[in-house]
Amino acid sequence: MDRCTKFKVFNCLLLLCVANFLLYRYFNQPATIQASVTPNSNRLYNNPKNSSLQRNQPSPDIAIVKLPSVHNSSNVLEPLITSKNESNKPEEESSFVSSMTLPLCPLVPPRLNGPLATYSEASNLEDIAAENAGLQRGGRFKPPDCTARHRVAIIIPYRNRPEHLKILLKNLHPILGRQQLDYGIYVIDQALPGKFNRAMLMNIGYAEAMKRYDYQCAIFHDVDLIPENDRNIYSCPEQPRHLSAAIDKFNYRLPYDGIYGGVSAINKEHFEKINGFSNMFFGWGGEDDDMASRIRHAGLSITRYPMEIARYRMIKHSKDSGNEQNPQRFALLKTTTQRMATDGLNSLVYTVQGVEELPTHLRISVYINETLMLNQQT
Repeated sequence: MDRCTKFKVFNCLLLLCVANFLLYRYFNQPATIQASVTPNSNRLYNNPKNSSLQRNQPSPDIAIVKLPSVHNSSNVLEPLITSKNESNKPEEESSFVSSMTLPLCPLVPPRLNGPLATYSEASNLEDIAAENAGLQRGGRFKPPDCTARHRVAIIIPYRNRPEHLKILLKNLHPILGRQQLDYGIYVIDQALPGKFNRAMLMNIGYAEAMKRYDYQCAIFHDVDLIPENDRNIYSCPEQPRHLSAAIDKFNYRLPYDGIYGGVSAINKEHFEKINGFSNMFFGWGGEDDDMASRIRHAGLSITRYPMEIARYRMIKHSKDSGNEQNPQRFALLKTTTQRMATDGLNSLVYTVQGVEELPTHLRISVYINETLMLNQQT
């Protein structure tokens, strides 16, 4: 190839390169313009002032939690999105929404002590409330620095045990606070006359508590049992939990394997599945064994913490008038599975005589008509 031909080929290649460069600039110009607009269209996420809004949005596991309010069960994302109108919300609901923006409390509460020395006396309810920062009148508490993982109704069946109640509350409130629970304490006081019906009082307490707040579970608590270890967490269990497995009265041993009395925890779904406790046990004995049979019949299991954790001290007391042994308890235990569909939460009949919002708990006084309740099952 002579020099003239080479020069022509070189010029052609050079022209092709220039043409390619111009075409590249021409066809990439719109993309450059579009890229300059894109950041402005996402200002909420790119603006440093707003970047915290994106980071602080609730994670998916918080978002699906229902608003625990009697009046509003909408998804928690709704009030966060419509935060401009938050000032118009009721005070209780607004405070709850603000608490839901807090991080979830740790799986293991960090301030637990383990084994405890328990109090054997208490002065008055006002002093107990003053000792527990954040405790609201009516016995309600939420952790101030994180969103509780468990919303728990503590239900205490009660009659004429004021000293025992004060001692229990003095011991229990600090423990529940360290366990970072969103809880309320409901004392269900059976009015005279009539035989004491512990199981029915627990059903009433459950029904009354659920009217007032969106609890996930209930803890049924005898007034004379004091927990001795704050690692005995009063949380909402996957299976019914017998909390008071080791009581000093029984040398910290189980009296028998199937026992379910004293202090127990059960989630809302399971309690309603078994129709709660029986309402038929007037007087002492039998109702806890009936409950254990309901649990087993529903295909559920009774769980317990290790015995060194599930420890309780029982306050000594004399026999209560109106709570004599129930002579019908053994006959009733033979018919548990036949009765449980119609004897329980769905057959409750009672009269609320008074509701008192005290510094440490909500006291609900109720009257139970024994004849009416027993005639339901005949």
